[in-house]
Amino acid sequence: MRDIPFTIFSSPKDFSAPKFKCPNLIANAFFSSNADAEASRKFSPRVTNEAVQKAAAALKGSDHRRATNVSTRLDAQQKKLNLPILPTTTIGSFPQTVELRRVRREYKANKISEEEYVSSIKEEIRKVVELQENLDIDVLVHGEPERNDMVEYFGEQLSGFAFTVNGWVQSYGSRCVKPPIIYGDVSRPKPMTVFWSSTAQSMTKRPMKGMLTGPVTILNWSFVRNDHPRSETTYQIALAIKDEVEDLEKAGITVIQIDEAALREGLPLRKSEQANYLDWVVHAFRITNVGVQDTTQIHTHMCYSNFNDIIHSIIDMDADVITIENSRSDEKLLSVFREGVKYGAGIGPGVYDIHSPRIPPTDEIADRINKMLAVLEKNILWVNPDCGLKTRKYPEVNPALTNMVAATKLIRNKLSSGK
Repeated sequence: MRDIPFTIFSSPKDFSAPKFKCPNLIANAFFSSNADAEASRKFSPRVTNEAVQKAAAALKGSDHRRATNVSTRLDAQQKKLNLPILPTTTIGSFPQTVELRRVRREYKANKISEEEYVSSIKEEIRKVVELQENLDIDVLVHGEPERNDMVEYFGEQLSGFAFTVNGWVQSYGSRCVKPPIIYGDVSRPKPMTVFWSSTAQSMTKRPMKGMLTGPVTILNWSFVRNDHPRSETTYQIALAIKDEVEDLEKAGITVIQIDEAALREGLPLRKSEQANYLDWVVHAFRITNVGVQDTTQIHTHMCYSNFNDIIHSIIDMDADVITIENSRSDEKLLSVFREGVKYGAGIGPGVYDIHSPRIPPTDEIADRINKMLAVLEKNILWVNPDCGLKTRKYPEVNPALTNMVAATKLIRNKLSSGK
């Protein structure tokens, strides 16, 4: 701190005299120092990107939606994808083995070459693709073996993010994460997932989902800068994800999932503030995919949440397909549709809980599918687990998915025979 002239009082009577040359000097010094820091932060090229700010500001007041309605898009997508009724898929991640984690750790520590790392990840993707084909799953995923965490992975590749080495935060149980720190304007220097998604698609003739984390989830699972409205930061992230979505489409990926697992987590506790929050988070999601063709199918996934009170906002997101946690909530989600809410897009309420090692039997999954068909049209229903499979082991995943596909085929046969 700069030098401040003051007088030391040597006796009680000294307090009666105004010995300070300026009583406000100390306060002014602190305020001046703080103002200098704020100015430095505001104009630092590491923090501020005028092009990004202008692009995000231009989004305000606009209503970004795809050119056609979801019914028209689903018809176009079905002609291209040719999926069976009750299509099966998984949410994205597959088990991360000790060996896979070792490869990522050694690559990050420069103990193996990039060539060795890429070769190992490709081999893991090949195994996951082969497994899904053998199980006869309809829309595949690459398993996300290159990702340590669904937010950290993207934050590491976006400008405006910083990371700690040991800043662990408990997520649930024994699972911990290192949330990124958003300190500046957000942009995407280069494609983040196109290489891996394209690699996976080259291994199969079935549709391969491009897997992205949505802007609202990236925001809500990060430590966010305090000098900027959260909505504007979300719009910046949305523009970065939009660029990635369009690059995936150009690379031939026809199904793209934009996860918004944490959309509801940021909902304000005050009822008076909730409508505004839902307005800009839904808008941010629509920004990410507003430019894609009708034949490109946009999925989103939500978990960890009670969705019944925000179902109309979920519908307003205008995704082509939403996969959503259901089995752990005792199928409370289905009550919304029993009460008359109409949903025209594809929907996949989870048919089994991946947070448990329990393997659901075929008849149990078939029963869940039948309950869903009681309130949802068969042409919009998807069959999938509740969430990603990252935390499970293959001896649990393989039989569970086998039973899921078997149950789906059982119901398909009943529907085709008119029973």
